[in-house]
Amino acid sequence: MGAGLLDSIDRSTQLAGHNRLALLLFRLDERQIFGINVFKVREVIPCPKLSWQPDMHVQVAGIAEIRGKVVPVIDLHRAVGGEASGKTARHVIVTEFNRTVQGFLVRAVDRIVHVDVSSVEPPPSGPQGHLTATTRVGNELVAIIDVEKVLADVVGNPPGLSDTLRARFEGLGIGGKRALVADDSKVARTQIERVLGELGVPCTTVANGREALRYLQGMADRGVKPEDELLMLISDVEMPDMDGYRLTTEIRRDARLANLYVMLHSSLSGAFNHNMSEKVGANRFVPKFSADDLAEGVLERLQASS
Repeated sequence: MGAGLLDSIDRSTQLAGHNRLALLLFRLDERQIFGINVFKVREVIPCPKLSWQPDMHVQVAGIAEIRGKVVPVIDLHRAVGGEASGKTARHVIVTEFNRTVQGFLVRAVDRIVHVDVSSVEPPPSGPQGHLTATTRVGNELVAIIDVEKVLADVVGNPPGLSDTLRARFEGLGIGGKRALVADDSKVARTQIERVLGELGVPCTTVANGREALRYLQGMADRGVKPEDELLMLISDVEMPDMDGYRLTTEIRRDARLANLYVMLHSSLSGAFNHNMSEKVGANRFVPKFSADDLAEGVLERLQASS
C-alpha cells in the first residue's frame, strides 16, 4: 500500500494551482469517513510497536521509530473527542506539516480522491471543533480534520515573537494600513493575529480564498485601491472553496487588485510550494508556523513600502 500511495501523492502534486484538492480518505470508526490533504502525508504504514512514556500527552498513543526517526503517534479518534482507539486502529498516517513529523493512528485507510475545491465547504455553522471543511465523494460526506488544531492541542502553541524581532519593529510606521488574513484554520488565524498584534499591525480575517476575493473586489467596487488600505494579504494555500494559489491568480488577473502584496503562508513547506507561489505571482512564501519568520515577511514588506 505504501508504494502505491506515494505514487498517488506524486501524481496529485500535478493538480496544485488548478483548484483541485487531493484527499486521503480514512476511518476512525464504522460511521464517518474523514479526509486529510495528501500534501501533508509522507506515507501510510501498519501500526508499528508503540512505546509509552510517562510524560506523554493523553492524546498520544505512543512513540515509534519510523525510518530512523522517533515519531509521536497521536490517537486521532481520541483527539477529536472519541474514545481511545485501542486495538481497532490498524494504520498510522505519517504526516509532515508545520515543520514537524507526526503520525496519526486511524482505524482504516481507504483511498485517495480528487475533488474540486469549489465543492469543499466550511463545516456546519456553530463550533467548528476539529473540522476545517466538508465535501462529498459520491453519496458520502467527508469530514476534513483540522490537523493543525489537533497538533496544537497536543504540543501547545508555538513560541511567540522574539525580543530581537520585536525590537526591529520599534519606530516603524504602518501608515494606518492593516493586513487581510485568509485561513480556514481558526488556530492558524489566531496565531497570525497574535503576531500581527505584537507588531502593531491591525488585521481583518476571513476563512477562505473566496471570501478574501469578494472582500477585495468589494473594496475595488467602491473605488478603493486595496493597496492603499491594506499593507498585505496573508493567505493560507489549502482552503475550502478557493485555495491560495487560485486566489493569488485571480488577484493578479484583476487590474484593480493586481498591485496588492501577497504573502502565501502554508503548513505545506518545500521547494514545490515555493515554486508554485512564484508561478502564480505571490510576493513571498513563508512556511507555518514560526512567529519570527512571519514577522520577517511583514518587516520586508514594511521596509519595501517605506
